[in-house]
Amino acid sequence: MACRWAPVPLRMIVGFGFMAHGYAKLSRGAEAFAGVLQALGTPAPHLMSWVTIVTELAGGAAVFVGAFVTWASIPLTVVMLVAMFTVHLRYGFSSIKLQAITSAGAKFGPPGYECALLYIVCMATLVMGGAGPLAMDGLWRKRLRGESTQRGTHND
Repeated sequence: MACRWAPVPLRMIVGFGFMAHGYAKLSRGAEAFAGVLQALGTPAPHLMSWVTIVTELAGGAAVFVGAFVTWASIPLTVVMLVAMFTVHLRYGFSSIKLQAITSAGAKFGPPGYECALLYIVCMATLVMGGAGPLAMDGLWRKRLRGESTQRGTHND
């Protein structure tokens, strides 16, 4: 028997992860991220910097609370696919590449596409299986059903 609560922690960690990445870009400054995008050859890097930041913050928040999960997953998946194909693919699959242990701690190489792929699969799972209980989408649906039922009884 499938656990109906299973999507809740999934959507919360995915939503939080996107918000954390968006906040990290914003806290360093949209101009700094635009510089990274420009170095990657992204067209309109300043605009795309803000589009990415807003997508990660707003889309992550939507997924976190379970609001418009299907619609939010589309631009979030696009962001992950772009990151995967422009940055991470060349470093292989693994997101953890231990290169050395020094007195300062572990040193890691550039991450592969594993995390981007995990985010994409998690969002696809939420789209196909639903956002679970306590999702805003479900609460709105119940409320709309309740209002239409109430209206139906008043019209009888």
